[in-house]
Amino acid sequence: MELIQTIEQWAWIGWLVLILVFLVIEMLTLDFTFLMLSIGGLAGLGADLLGAPIWLQVIIAAAAGAVLILFLRPPLLRRLRRGEDTTPSNVDRLIGLSGTVVSTVGLHTGQVKLANGDVWTARADSRHSAESDDLEPGTRVLVSRIDGATAIVRTPEPLTPPAPEEPRL
Repeated sequence: MELIQTIEQWAWIGWLVLILVFLVIEMLTLDFTFLMLSIGGLAGLGADLLGAPIWLQVIIAAAAGAVLILFLRPPLLRRLRRGEDTTPSNVDRLIGLSGTVVSTVGLHTGQVKLANGDVWTARADSRHSAESDDLEPGTRVLVSRIDGATAIVRTPEPLTPPAPEEPRL
């Protein structure tokens, strides 16, 4: 019984430490999650200062943190990111870029020159070609993904007109 009384007597220090830890983590992540949890901890501290039992303090802190994460965090993130540049950069910019095969591209080796002038080691995309399908020099290709420093390429899909519908009888 004495331990529980000691914990309830000094709970405000625990709440302050928890709030500070959450704020430090928030400064490192900048995602508003730990900010909302620290505000929930502030609600728990307020409940402690008003004389609520420790179990009620924890429930109040958890409920306040959950409500803030669910209802306040999403609009704050949208507002923060609304002026963000959505242009792909670095490797993401290469996905879908066209190029020309420089040396035969198979499932294990090859080289392509991309439309931006870069020459990359390349492999044929195994999802779009069979084991025996090698892409010969001069073949037009598209980058489907990047694996490390290797471009995974495939031939562009030919534009085929839709098949004519059969007349119904």
